[in-house]
Amino acid sequence: MILLFGGNGQLGRELTALAQRRDVPLSSLTRAEADIADPIAVARAIDNIRPNLVVNAAAYTNVDMAECQIELAQHCNAVGPSILAELCSRHRIALLHISTDYVFDGRQSTPYRESDPIAPINVYGLSKAAGECAIRDRLSAHVILRTSWLYGAYGHNILKTILKLARERNQLRFVSDQRGCPTSTKDLAEAILCVAQQLTAGKNVWGTYHFTGTGVATWYDFAQYLVSVQAPVTGRCPDICPIASCDFPSAARRPLNSVLDSSLFTSTFGMRAKPWRTQVKRTVEKLLIHSSV
Repeated sequence: MILLFGGNGQLGRELTALAQRRDVPLSSLTRAEADIADPIAVARAIDNIRPNLVVNAAAYTNVDMAECQIELAQHCNAVGPSILAELCSRHRIALLHISTDYVFDGRQSTPYRESDPIAPINVYGLSKAAGECAIRDRLSAHVILRTSWLYGAYGHNILKTILKLARERNQLRFVSDQRGCPTSTKDLAEAILCVAQQLTAGKNVWGTYHFTGTGVATWYDFAQYLVSVQAPVTGRCPDICPIASCDFPSAARRPLNSVLDSSLFTSTFGMRAKPWRTQVKRTVEKLLIHSSV
């Protein structure tokens, strides 16, 4: 049995839907049902469900707001994972935790590997790095999955924001000097179940891994392709203008290089994410043609 925290987020909803289709036993809890930073709520959930794997998809993800909501970011991204790890250790349960490319500073010219030193440059990244450290200190039976630029059919994300803007505006501006690997929640949910399967089989695969969509893009590339995919359906084709990060001021600094090397995950688990363009097209088709989620 998998116990999922953060069940109402975009990844949590994707994972829950996938588990149902695959007949994988999974119990999903929202923050309202169990705040991971509340040890009593977490202990009650573990006692009631008795999982053999806990998946933590709960997080504070508003990167800019985190700069002024430091305590809340720490509460969700550092204190919560620490409590989960402590209780999983006490009950001898494995923990799979989702982390981020933002634990790196983005100054490296090559893709980041798991062994590269972390150096967060914003509050969100610092809080996620603290969560990683807390898990490693308290629980050996853990898997940390770092991912990046997450989007999908559920919840709030950049893909849905661009679709909305494309309906409303004739010109969009997107940063062209930040590089990353856009990652579909569908691929990440598949990766989580792949890890769960290995853990259930008793494989010794503990540690930190990178898992992202295949291929590199800038936010400009992502927006340009997305708009081209939706245009035949909506009839809307706004101009996409590339801009530099310095021309788009934000409260939090962003890494210029967020590209993660996912080869360790592929060699360990035998799975690789699909090309990001393929998954963007499928997501747009699901949202605009087949249904509205």
